[in-house]
Amino acid sequence: MNQRQIQLVQESFEKVKPIADIAANLFYDRLFELDPSLRRLFKADMSEQKHHLMTTLTFAVSGLNKPERILPAVRQLGARHIGYGVQEQHYQAVGAALLWTLGQGLGAHFTAEVEEAWTAVYIVLATNMQEAARNSSRQTETHSLAKA
Repeated sequence: MNQRQIQLVQESFEKVKPIADIAANLFYDRLFELDPSLRRLFKADMSEQKHHLMTTLTFAVSGLNKPERILPAVRQLGARHIGYGVQEQHYQAVGAALLWTLGQGLGAHFTAEVEEAWTAVYIVLATNMQEAARNSSRQTETHSLAKA
């Protein structure tokens, strides 16, 4: 993820903010279309979940210039997702749903360069979440073994 990609992501996300509710609906509809098994992970009110999605994206995108400020929170999010039943293979569907949603919401503004930028950002965020989830799982296993 380079400075140009960060700029493209931040500029394009400004165009998404006014349609945040629509984008969140598109995202979850597409996510459940890509992987219907994920629907069972969402037991809470989906309107609240959609709000969390957009709040998290806003936080992450706005902090891309200072990753040291957002990555600890991103890692905590990844560790928490273990408890929700999220598995590593789910990140692929999430990424695909995100890119598709951005394409729908941005239309002609979703150029190949913008898509590449969002892909790079998603890879950084998802990788950090997955690493934190793996570390959290290992710590839980070690803690469980120590109790045995």
